[in-house]
Amino acid sequence: MDFDSYDLDRSIYDEMLLPDGTHREHCREVYEALRDLSPEELAVIQERVTRTFSTEGITFTVYGDDEADERIIPVDCVPRVVSSSDWEHLETGLAQRLQAINLFLADVYGEARILEDGVIPVDLVRGCPQYRLEMRGISPPHGTWVAVCGTDIVRTNDGFFVLEDNLRVPSGVSYMIANRKAVKTSLRRLYRSARVRGVEHYGSMLRATLAELAPEGCSDPRIALLTPGVYNSAFYEHMFLARELGADLVEGRDLLVDGGFVYARTTTGLRRIDVIYRRVDDDFLDPLVFRPDSLLGVPGLMEAYRLGNVTLANAPGTGVADDKSVYAYVPEMVRYYLGEEPVLQNVETYLGRRPEELEYTLDNLERLVVKRVGESGGYGMLVGPHASPEERSEYAEQVLADPAGFISQPVLDLSRSPCLIDGRLEPRHVDLRPFVLHGQKTRIVPGAFCRVALRRGSLVVNSSQGGGGKDLWVVD
Repeated sequence: MDFDSYDLDRSIYDEMLLPDGTHREHCREVYEALRDLSPEELAVIQERVTRTFSTEGITFTVYGDDEADERIIPVDCVPRVVSSSDWEHLETGLAQRLQAINLFLADVYGEARILEDGVIPVDLVRGCPQYRLEMRGISPPHGTWVAVCGTDIVRTNDGFFVLEDNLRVPSGVSYMIANRKAVKTSLRRLYRSARVRGVEHYGSMLRATLAELAPEGCSDPRIALLTPGVYNSAFYEHMFLARELGADLVEGRDLLVDGGFVYARTTTGLRRIDVIYRRVDDDFLDPLVFRPDSLLGVPGLMEAYRLGNVTLANAPGTGVADDKSVYAYVPEMVRYYLGEEPVLQNVETYLGRRPEELEYTLDNLERLVVKRVGESGGYGMLVGPHASPEERSEYAEQVLADPAGFISQPVLDLSRSPCLIDGRLEPRHVDLRPFVLHGQKTRIVPGAFCRVALRRGSLVVNSSQGGGGKDLWVVD
């Protein structure tokens, strides 16, 4: 398979090729292997990878106006390759960032020093819908509010940038492991010769992290994964992770609280649960505290949590730190709590709540990406250059009606990586979501869910918006 017709653009960082068309040194093994494969051979590899996802039922759900549509996630067989030195830079920055975020959460639900010192506006934090008054005065084990973080990272010619932090119920790690299994099986010899670092031990790392957060005196904690149920878009991942953890996969109706402790109903009777890895949003966790109409949660769960008899990971209320307006202040959190400069920079962000930045946003809609502060998954956003004048005008009205509900960012030239498209190697924009674990220490598996915008020219990598995935190889 040749790269003769591969489209290179000096303004866009290519993950495999230099601007002159030669390969990056850490990509040599993969580049030469691709050159040696015929189009027919590569097509067979792609078919095998796709069939793996189909036979194992690796799906996600897209919610439309009328109904939910369950789909097989598209996966590209050509791995994205990252050097060990780049990965070490990311690891350092991610660990620093999560440490600052955990300190911020402990602070804003405690003494609120960062608010009193005027580093972050009080109303931005306490007016955030994800700020939970119910968490005031609670101290999670080891100060770990966020045990599992999925941080979205992009690369441009200027380096790596953090696009957003996913701190509530971050998903996608099962796709990281599934991508690896499918591609490794089909490219086994290349995988070995490239000395790719493994990701298959993520489950044991996650279990070790959750066990460290168990209530005091619990040496062999029983862990449960709390799922909203089979109709949730990430239910495949919930089943996968429960198996990896050796945890009970439970819905709210499977649990009860008695005497301040949480128990699971089993065929042999009640069994105490010590740690809950929850994949249910705050609002639905406990109908006695949050939404009274919730059928997904467990009455009394928050009281057991407050008593220290069960650990919830991640802690309720962490969403205040991944609000897209609060995100803009994470570099300040790093400086305030750690006295360090951020290793990883944010994308430049304009807040609609600031009059001069609102004016700039409205005057430059054709050059910006505008997002609602509480949305995720690529929903509710405007990609200015790809929108029509009518769409931009309609969106501007929404922004003017609720300025504080929006942020804007410049359209970035996301890096591109080779993908097999219609029998040819073509560049497509990519990002990556590494998963950071934090218990008594920080753990990061050397890999990520690499998302790819499969549509030509598209910058939207979300699977719900037409994107797919590919394996990410960290090579020595």
